[in-house]
Amino acid sequence: MREQERDGGSGGRESRRGSGRASRREDGAEGRQELPPQSPEEQARAICLRLLTGMPRTRRQLADALEKRGIPEEVSQEVLSRYEEVGLIDDAAFAGAWVESRHRGRGLARRALAQELRTKGVHATLVQEALEQLDSDQEEQTARELVERKLRATRGLERDKRIRRLAGMLARKGYPEGMALRVVRRALEQEGAEGADEDGLGYPGF
Repeated sequence: MREQERDGGSGGRESRRGSGRASRREDGAEGRQELPPQSPEEQARAICLRLLTGMPRTRRQLADALEKRGIPEEVSQEVLSRYEEVGLIDDAAFAGAWVESRHRGRGLARRALAQELRTKGVHATLVQEALEQLDSDQEEQTARELVERKLRATRGLERDKRIRRLAGMLARKGYPEGMALRVVRRALEQEGAEGADEDGLGYPGF
C-alpha cells in the first residue's frame, strides 16, 4: 500500500513537473511569436529618425537613403514632407549651419561651400541665402589667416614656388585666383619687410 502511495506520489510529482514544463514551452512559444511586418511608411519613418539622430540631413540625402532601402517614392515623399512640416527637415537651417561650420573650421570659401551644398541636394536659392552670411572682406580675412599659418612651412623655397604653393592651397578651398594671389603676395611682402626690420633693428639709415 505504501509502495503504491509512493508510486502514485512520484507519478503525481512527475506529472506536475511535466505539466509545468509544457506550460513554460507554450508560454515561450507565444513569447517568440513574430511581430507583424512594418509597413513602408513605418520603415521610412524609422530610417529617417535613425539618420537624423546622428546629424542633420537634407531632404535629398534622406530621399536617397530611402530609395537605396527600397522605399516606394510616393511613400518617401509623403514621409519627408511631413517631417518638413514639423521641422525635422530644414534645408535652409542646414545650409546656414554648414556654411558657418565649414568656413570657420576648414576655411572654405563661398565657391567650395556652394559646391558642397549642391552635392547634398540643397536648392540653389537656399545655397545663395546661406552664402550671404559671408562677404568678400570676411573671405579675404580668412584667406590671410590660412596663408599666415602655412607661410613658415614654405620658407627656403624660391619665391615663385612659394606663391604657387600658397595660392594653390587657397584655390583648393574655393578662393578666387585674383584674391589668392593678392593675399599671398601681400603676405610675402610683409614677411620681407619684417625680415628687413629685424636685420636693421628697425632704425633709419640701416
